[in-house]
This record gives sequence, C-alpha cells and structure tokens, in this order.
Amino acid sequence: MDSISVKTGHRQELADITGLLQEHVRSKGLTSGVLTVFCPHTTAGITINEGADPSVVRDILVNLEKLVPRQGDYRHREGNSDAHIKTSLIGPAVQIIVEESRLMLGTWQKVFLADFDGPRTRKVWLKFISS
Repeated sequence: MDSISVKTGHRQELADITGLLQEHVRSKGLTSGVLTVFCPHTTAGITINEGADPSVVRDILVNLEKLVPRQGDYRHREGNSDAHIKTSLIGPAVQIIVEESRLMLGTWQKVFLADFDGPRTRKVWLKFISS
C-alpha cells in the first residue's frame, strides 16, 4: 500500500488531488485496474466532483455548512462534531478505474480530499488492484 500527504490551508477545504493521483499511477507504472483512494481520518474524506468551475467547490462547502453548522446540538467535546458528520456524508474512499496508466475520470471530474477540520496535513492511502 502507498500513501500521499496533502496539506490543507483552511478549516474546510476541498483540495484537488487528481494530479497527485495521476502522477502516482504513472510513476508506479500502473497500467490497468482499479485505484482505491482512502482517507484514514474521521474528519476528512474523499469525493469526486466537478473541478472545472470553482463555484462547485464553493457551493458544496457552503451548503454542507448550512446542513451541518459548526455550532449545533453536539455532545462531542473536541468542538469538531460538524466535521465528523460532514465526513460521514462525503465518505472515506473512492475507487477509480485506471486504463493505459490514466485515471478514467469524466471530462469535468476531479478527485478531492475534503477536509472539514483543518488546516492539517492529511494522509491518503492508495491501493491498486491490477486487472
């Protein structure tokens, strides 16, 4: 299993990791299979969404904040309950098909680390299953 590190700069951020993943696939000589991208943190997850228009990232973050505000009826004492809930909504992992050493993403799709309790340096674990 391999990993990458991603440094975020804000409490809530969708960090585009598509280039890091594509470089990993190329540098390891991975040609055909499935790449699992997993975030082992309880306040950060992984998602695939549009990366061409930055308004999409903004809309996701703003509306997740409306759904799960930072201040709420929470009993968790660390003050980051909203981050745990948002991470549960996003999920910890995605799988991406790889063909000819290329991530098979749609035209507008990017892979994002969704950090809801930053800024931090997050680990992302990568596991490739060849076909």
